[in-house]
Amino acid sequence: MHTEEKLVYELTRKRIKNINLRLRRDGTLAVSAPRWVSAAEIDRFVQSRAGWAARARARLAAAQERPAPPAPIELPVTLTDAECMAVFRPWLDRWAPVFAAAAGGEVQIRLKTLKSMWGVCRPARREITLNRRLAMQPAAAVEYVVLHEYLHFVHPDHGKAF
Repeated sequence: MHTEEKLVYELTRKRIKNINLRLRRDGTLAVSAPRWVSAAEIDRFVQSRAGWAARARARLAAAQERPAPPAPIELPVTLTDAECMAVFRPWLDRWAPVFAAAAGGEVQIRLKTLKSMWGVCRPARREITLNRRLAMQPAAAVEYVVLHEYLHFVHPDHGKAF
């Protein structure tokens, strides 16, 4: 036998067209409704969404029980700049001539230990900065990043054309 429990919610009247039901992070329900809708109609609407509310609360509880993902491990860079450049050089030599006209001259390559990017292109400065950690990645990843950064001389952003 199923006893129907009345859902408790906080109501806000607004200049809107529809009744909206939201589950807050603390598990409470919030309803916003047009000024002209009766309280009885709002109650009926909320009760008709009882199944959704129960499922949403279960998802919220499961998400809160899940442990936080571990912080990314920052590998120490064990290679010298010369060793990094030895890894990058074949790909730089391959793609530099292809993009020479678009770059408008020789491109300066810089190395840095970056926290959240594999590479950065500054087309106005004709400069590509590569993450030293990239040299410790598979060759396909190195080629992808070098090509990606050179492509920024043609398309400086990540829009559709890129």
